[in-house]
Amino acid sequence: MLERLQKIIAASGITSRRKAEELILQGAVTLNGRTVTKLGTKADPESDHIKVSGKLLRGPGRPVYLLLNKPRGYVTTVSDPLKRPTVLDLIKGTKGRIFPAGRLDLQTSGLLVLTNDGELAERLTTTAYRVPKTYHAKVRGMLDPKTLKRLEKGITLDRRKMAPCTILALAEGDKSWYEITLIEGRYHHVRRMFEAVGHPVAKLSRVRIGCLTAKGLRLGQFRNLRPGEVQRLKHWKG
Repeated sequence: MLERLQKIIAASGITSRRKAEELILQGAVTLNGRTVTKLGTKADPESDHIKVSGKLLRGPGRPVYLLLNKPRGYVTTVSDPLKRPTVLDLIKGTKGRIFPAGRLDLQTSGLLVLTNDGELAERLTTTAYRVPKTYHAKVRGMLDPKTLKRLEKGITLDRRKMAPCTILALAEGDKSWYEITLIEGRYHHVRRMFEAVGHPVAKLSRVRIGCLTAKGLRLGQFRNLRPGEVQRLKHWKG
């Protein structure tokens, strides 16, 4: 069955569809020995010989979709040059290559999807698909109403305005807890937005990704996503 090359590459799990398109445009993909640079090119993943950056593309195999409740102290990478423990060290008994769909920093705990499906990973990490992520943050002090509204509207960091988010006060005092739901995921997003208004984060956990919650998962545990959960994420409409 003929499919677009970028879809075939993403389905193999080596990268997202958007990155696959970039690789095609850069001339890094060959089809049956010929370099391909047109995004409309189609191929048969069962019979055609496809190479990406000189490496033969293997079939996608069985799709894997895992939900991990990450503890603090693990980096969200496949491997780490500093030899720190990675989230893959927590995944036992899974065959084949999987990778994290998004990131949580070393000191942040909570939900993380790991998969070999590049298309789903792109949906979970690209703002355009509007899959919300919800965090619980313990911060120093208490936000006044004006500051809370400012954060919800989206402040400017690195000369770019952040997308709007919603913030709900869970407990306020010298140390306050807030629930933050956002559709954008920049580097250290939640930590930096609170730091920018003078309320640094002391503790942070991601408690929801779209329809997924940590119910039944202790820190360090993981489970397979149910087929219905995968379909909801792939066709997320809020």
